[in-house]
Order: sequence, then structure tokens, then C-alpha cells
Amino acid sequence: MRRHRNVKIVATLGPASEDYETIRALFEAGADVFRLNMSHGTHDDFRARHKIIRRIEKDTGRPIAILADLQGPKLRLGTFANGKEELQDGQKYRLDLDETPGDLTRAYLPHREIFDAMKPGASLLVNDGKIRLKVGDCGADFADCEVIAGGEISDRKGVNVPDVVLPLAALTEKDRADLEVACEAGVDWLALSFVQRAADVKEARALAKGRAAIMVKIEKPAAVDAFDSILDAADSVMVARGDLGVELPVHAVPPIQKRLIRKCRAAAKPVIVATQMLESMIESPMPTRAEVSDVAAAIYEGTDAVMLSAESAAGQYPIEAVTTMDNVAMEVESDPTYRDVIEASRRGEKESVADAIVSAAREIAETTDIEAIACFSQSGTTVSLVARERPRVPILALTSEVGTSRRLCLTWGAHCVVIEQIGRFKHAVVSAVNAAVDEGFATKEQQIVVTAGVPFNVPGTTNILRVAPCDEKLIYRAEPE
Repeated sequence: MRRHRNVKIVATLGPASEDYETIRALFEAGADVFRLNMSHGTHDDFRARHKIIRRIEKDTGRPIAILADLQGPKLRLGTFANGKEELQDGQKYRLDLDETPGDLTRAYLPHREIFDAMKPGASLLVNDGKIRLKVGDCGADFADCEVIAGGEISDRKGVNVPDVVLPLAALTEKDRADLEVACEAGVDWLALSFVQRAADVKEARALAKGRAAIMVKIEKPAAVDAFDSILDAADSVMVARGDLGVELPVHAVPPIQKRLIRKCRAAAKPVIVATQMLESMIESPMPTRAEVSDVAAAIYEGTDAVMLSAESAAGQYPIEAVTTMDNVAMEVESDPTYRDVIEASRRGEKESVADAIVSAAREIAETTDIEAIACFSQSGTTVSLVARERPRVPILALTSEVGTSRRLCLTWGAHCVVIEQIGRFKHAVVSAVNAAVDEGFATKEQQIVVTAGVPFNVPGTTNILRVAPCDEKLIYRAEPE
């Protein structure tokens, strides 16, 4: 099964997409990665969906990536004596550690760490930013605020604190338990919520112990400020525009999205654009024009993947949502303007032999009669470097590691093929041309570029490039060992 686009599609599973038939239909419609949200459902629910995905992978013969999204800390108010109250602009309101149910003058905020970090002038956002408070006086157990934007305040609404770095770890006890369940099951990616600093990523990596790659969700201003160090510590990034748009002015999100995508591409690390991409398709079989433009804009910017959340997890039209994304991606990538934008954003600096090899592979492929670039990679690094170049021809990612083939399902343009372990470059060429012909990327009259590292099976050794005619497939198959 070959995708006729380069950008990847991430589909979240949920009540609307939890049986074999629906999940397989989502995969056949275009989903490359399935996101399992650990905020909802039990561990048994998680294991059941994981098992179905792996069954589909076996039945279709194509690698599929599974992303486990950890919940992270949730900051919420306590309860209210009347269930809810209506706050007015300009009124005074107190948040404190008193467990007494809230009223029109105060509310219980059961998070001492917020008060420890609070400072006068800071903003507090309640219920996805619908209510905005400005801190005046504050102490170890209270914050006296002015209501800047009023509205209905009620039981256990979420609280965002955009102006300060909170002394909270990104992983709660629930997250630690969920992480272990996910790693034991064999997920490919772990997404971390509430990341504020590189240390959050390193903590998760230590717990994962190499069993899954680490993705960071950029959803807090502190993460945007510390992005370079966070990116250096992570394996991939999700631009989580929902919380980011709550904690920052909404008009700040588009330029941040563009900057983060470019930095991820320069670092050769996959980046997902997420949240409300086709939100109306939760209830409608057709998206709005603005949503289609939003998806297209992310693809023009060079993102590796676009993501569906509630659209595929709880919506009425999950398969149609994936099909829509697939159609938008193919339309955008066939637009000559797309290539102009992508190539104009390519950064020219080369720092290693591997950088030079993949750059040369792309240039050869685009200036001669080449059908595909075949990359041999144990860790996936070489494939990521080739994908950073955004070549005009397909990328064949060849690896003997099943886990690597699954993780690369998130990487722009990578068509993953699992092969037997290679020991000699001659055999690598055989495998490459065989895969190119068998997977429909070339005929025996055509040729491909092959990149690899010698010695084989050593990560980070990409140092060789060859243009290989695909009719060598027949010659090499006839040769004795």
C-alpha cells in the first residue's frame, strides 16, 4: 500500500473508532499513525486498541506507528456551593487553599505550587481562557485577583498559568503508570504534555529506557521560550495549538507554528501540527473552507504530519475526515507553488558527511532520471536527513528494525520497507532495487539513488552513495552468494 503524498496523517482513536473494521478503514483512507489518548479510557481499553492496530499491520503488511499521548498535570478548581457562579468584569476574586466550596467571592485552587510561583501582575485563565484574572496581592496560600474577563465559573474547570514557569514535573504518578503500560505494550512514540523545560524530556526518556521515542507537545509559553533546548532533547514535536492558543494571544500562534516547523525541519526531527484542523467534521461530513486552508497552510509550511483529534476519536465522520486530509495533502503537493515554498525554505548549511551525502542524493535525483532515493538505516537518522531535504522523488526507507520502520511512519515522505539485515553494500543495492520494483516506485528500465553507511548496522555512519540501475535486480539475483 503506497501513499501518493509525503505529509503523514495522525488519527486519534476513541469511541467512534475502536473496532477492527473502523480502524482498518481509517488506515486504508490514509492514516499513517494512530494516537491513543491516555487521558481517556482504561489500560485494558488501551491494550485492546493497540492489539487491533498490530493485527491490521500484520494483515496489510505495512508498518503502522502508535503514539501514546500522556495526560500530564491537570490544574483545576475545586467545587462550588451552588455548582457555578457568574463573575463580572472588574470585580475582585480570591483563589486560595481553603477546601470550602467556592462562591461569588472566592474559589478553592488545590495546587500549592501555583501559589509558590505566583507573582503580582500574572494572569490566570479559567475554562480554556474564557475567564481571565489578573493577580494583585498574593502569598503562599492565596491570590487576590481582578476579573479582567468575566463569565460562568463552575466545578473543576481547568486553570492555565501562562506567565510563570510552574515547579511541576511534566509526569504525574498517573503518567508514570501509563508510560509503563504503553512501553510494555510496544508503542512507538510517547507524547509528553505540560513540557516546560528540557529536563522534562530527559525524565521521560530515562523512564522509557529506549522502548519508545519521545515527542514533546508544545503547549505552554515556557516551552516556546526554551524550545531550542527542548528540541535538542526530544525526538519529535507536536505543535499543540489548543492550549498554546489559550496561554498566548491567538494571533501569536500562527507565526510560532511556522517558526517551530522550520526549526524541527532544520534539526531533521518530525513535527506534527495538531488541534481543531477539521473541527467541524465532528458533526458535519464536510469541512469548512477555513479548515481546509488551515490544513493546507501547515503542509505548505513543510510539516511532517497533520493530526485529527476528536474528528476521528468521537466524531460522526471519522473516515471522511481522514479522506479529506488525504485529498488536501495530495492537492497541495501537486501544486507547483508547494515546491517553490518548500525549496525556498531549505537551509543550506552542511555539518557532516551524512549531511553532504543526503544533499547530494537529492540533487542527483532532481537533476537526472532518478525514480526514488533508497536509504538504509538502523536508527532512522539517515531517512530523517533525506526527508529534511524534501526531495521531489519518493523516499524508500529500508531497515531490518521493525521498530524503526514504525517510528518512520511519522517522517515526511518515508515509505518504510522491512528487509533482512545487510552485511555488504552490494547486497544493499540488490535489496534497494528489489524494493523499488516490488513496491512500484521504479521499473527495471529505470534507476534509483542508494545511500547507506559502511560498516553496516552502525547508526550514524551514512557515507556512501550510488546511482543504481534497476535492471541490476535480475543480474544480482542470478549471482551465487
